[in-house]
Amino acid sequence: MAWTDILEILKYTLPSIVVFLTAYFILKTYLQSEYEKKQLEVRIDNFKAALPIRLQAYERLALLLERISPNNLIHRVNKQGMNARDLQLALISNIRLEFEHNQAQQIYVSGATWMMIVQVKEEIVSIINRVAVDLPESATSKDLSRRILEYFINNEQSMPTQKALDVLKAEVKKIY
Repeated sequence: MAWTDILEILKYTLPSIVVFLTAYFILKTYLQSEYEKKQLEVRIDNFKAALPIRLQAYERLALLLERISPNNLIHRVNKQGMNARDLQLALISNIRLEFEHNQAQQIYVSGATWMMIVQVKEEIVSIINRVAVDLPESATSKDLSRRILEYFINNEQSMPTQKALDVLKAEVKKIY
């Protein structure tokens, strides 16, 4: 085979190879772009589908925080004729039931927000227990109620549930 034959073959194959490679890279770029567009559409559709569920989770967690707030909880749980120990147990039981009822919502909120809600629950239970320990055996539910509410006034701190609600609201604003 002579050099002229090789040059003759290259004269026909080289342009074909260049055209093939050009078409390959253009097609590859186009398909990659289309794939990324499709992925973006799927993410947007998933976000749109999940948004109402996430908002409902935030609503339920806000309701949980409102329901375990000591001032709301005391008014709802305190019954005529209860002593301080009965009220203490009823308050803690109610907090735990409310919390357990809403545990599934943790998959829709950030880990930090969920941990804050867990800490708020534990803090309220701890405060109720600390205040109840200082009361005499003969204390009434009114005594415990008053002492719990005085605790927050005397310590000049806002209700832990209010802080958590503020964080929850801020996280919802990030979604929009």
